Amino acid sequence: MQDFLLELGFEELPARFINRALAQLSEAVTTRLAQSRLSHGKVHQYSTPRRLALLIEGLQTEQTDLVEEVKGPPLNIAVDQEGNLTKAGQGFLRSQGVEADAVIVKDFQGADYMYIKKEVPGQATKELLKPLVEDVLTHLHFPKNMRWGDYELRYARPLRWIVAIFGDEVIPVKVGPVQAGSTTYGHRQLSSGAVALSSPGEYVRTLREHYVVADAEERRSAIWRQVQDLAGREGVQVLEDGSLLDEVVNLVEYPTAFCGQFAAEYLEMPSEVLITSMKEHQRYFPVYDPEGNLAAKFVGVRNGESNHLDNVVQGNEKVLAARLSDAKFFYDEDLKTRLENNLTKLEGVVFQDRLGTMGDKVRRIQELTGKLADQLGYVDRKETIVRTALLCKCDLVSQMVYEFPELQGIMGEKYALAQGEDPLVAAGIREHYLPRFAGDTLPAAPEGIVVSIADKLDTLVGYFAVGMIPTGSQDPFALRRQAQGIVQILLQGGCDLSLSHLIETAEAGYGDLTLDAEKKQALLDFFLARLRVLLTDQGYAYDIIDAAMASRDDRLVSLLEKVKALTEVRTKPSFADLMTGFERVANLAAKAESHTLNPEVFTSEDSAFHEALAGLEEKCEACLAERDWLGILHALGEFRVHVDRFFDDVMIMDPDPAVRSNRLSLLSNALGLYSLCGDLRLIVVNK
Repeated sequence: MQDFLLELGFEELPARFINRALAQLSEAVTTRLAQSRLSHGKVHQYSTPRRLALLIEGLQTEQTDLVEEVKGPPLNIAVDQEGNLTKAGQGFLRSQGVEADAVIVKDFQGADYMYIKKEVPGQATKELLKPLVEDVLTHLHFPKNMRWGDYELRYARPLRWIVAIFGDEVIPVKVGPVQAGSTTYGHRQLSSGAVALSSPGEYVRTLREHYVVADAEERRSAIWRQVQDLAGREGVQVLEDGSLLDEVVNLVEYPTAFCGQFAAEYLEMPSEVLITSMKEHQRYFPVYDPEGNLAAKFVGVRNGESNHLDNVVQGNEKVLAARLSDAKFFYDEDLKTRLENNLTKLEGVVFQDRLGTMGDKVRRIQELTGKLADQLGYVDRKETIVRTALLCKCDLVSQMVYEFPELQGIMGEKYALAQGEDPLVAAGIREHYLPRFAGDTLPAAPEGIVVSIADKLDTLVGYFAVGMIPTGSQDPFALRRQAQGIVQILLQGGCDLSLSHLIETAEAGYGDLTLDAEKKQALLDFFLARLRVLLTDQGYAYDIIDAAMASRDDRLVSLLEKVKALTEVRTKPSFADLMTGFERVANLAAKAESHTLNPEVFTSEDSAFHEALAGLEEKCEACLAERDWLGILHALGEFRVHVDRFFDDVMIMDPDPAVRSNRLSLLSNALGLYSLCGDLRLIVVNK
């Protein structure tokens, strides 16, 4: 057993690529080792902006020998009655390169078959590692790749060095122009240059001596500890921000935190502007005073030691001051123009080539929100809802949002409040962009709810109408996220509207551009697929979801209620009665050719079942009025006694065509009631 070290050295990788690339590298290498019958101990993963590395403990020095049995033809085909090999038997032995004395006979599914045992001796690990690693590295994938020089190899950044050491021996891996060796590199500024390694075990220690902390988790702990300690000494606090910390971890190899400050006058701007400038552009941690207010300071992390830290602080303060000065200018200039006056500028902003400008979109949203406000029961807030729709995109042409696109909606709210708009309208401008990402908050007020639905629905209908429908993993316009947002908003608000109706309402705003039947169904299925994902994530069983969604109901709230009801009834003793009754009815109901009943040929048993069915229908209608899906399921479970009695007392497939037709029609009518909550055939009974 020997340790194996593999390190890839790059030009600085984008921070957001590193974690996924390291996980991909580790999975690919360990999978290939397992396929090569090479066992090993713990796998350590290391990464910095300039390197991805694996240190694999206790890797076998030689493959495990392989002993396998190869099954040949049946014995009665491979050997004739005289015991001689047939052509089939001879061909099998020839294909395996063995003689007849290597044959063994074994039973397989009640018949004798010809087998041979093959022993494949294991190869030396060092001979296997070169092609294994080269294949893995050739297929390493990044979200965005580049090619450098004349080389065909494409990575996120140019590959500069490879370290591949097994025990004390270099594995001569070569990828593109780079030949593996035992030389790594320390910190770009603080290290003296190339660093020789004699064994994998000294990797972490040697890099640390050359100002590289190779363990990302160690860097994370060090950064957060330094940031917290520094903030404490400055009398301020830093709020935990996992995504920012993740990024900073992957931006530095040797972290040292520092604290800087900016002019207090900039605090007059909305805090979101300052925070965005600090986090998104400079990767600084904003700091807050003991009362929770944003302070005129920041904490940054340099990639290096604490030497000349004063110069580092001054340089970062100058950079941030320039950004904040620009932001202050944009903010003051934007306030001079009322939001409503920006509407004319939206006429020059293209929404989509075939769907018009942002001005066109605003007009469609405004018309759609008026209709949705009525349908969703927000008539009393219709004025502010429609006003929100009018102004919701006006900040897109502001100087601030042009510079900081991530502040769209947020600045709209700030400008609206500063210009005396109704606070409900201002909040709606911000909320209509929600949810912005998975797990984000949803709009809470009617203004945000209605305009958010209208905005997203208009986009979806338009893109589907022009055929720009997501396929596979390709979704360049984030249509899945927008559909998911509508689904979540409707469910949160208990809005039991038909999706088909919503689609048709939005489609009307496009005039001559319409959805044909195929695209309309595709969009409906697109919404229902988002609901399926949401319900699956919430832990509901796949077969329950399938059953409820097969009801052809396109009201999201009703579908959710059906899933909940089916999930609950599954845990009740009445579930067995429900499913047994349904199965007996469904097995024959499909043979019904008509739903028309002829009472003149009813037997007493037919009449009794018909009367019981009428009672069940009455119960179901009462439950439907209350949307009591669980009540319907309980009533159907209780109906089993009538189904059993009917099947016991009569022959459904009676020789008399009129009697048979009546009974099949009765079962068909009963099946219709069983289908109110979904297609029960899709539920796995023995689950």
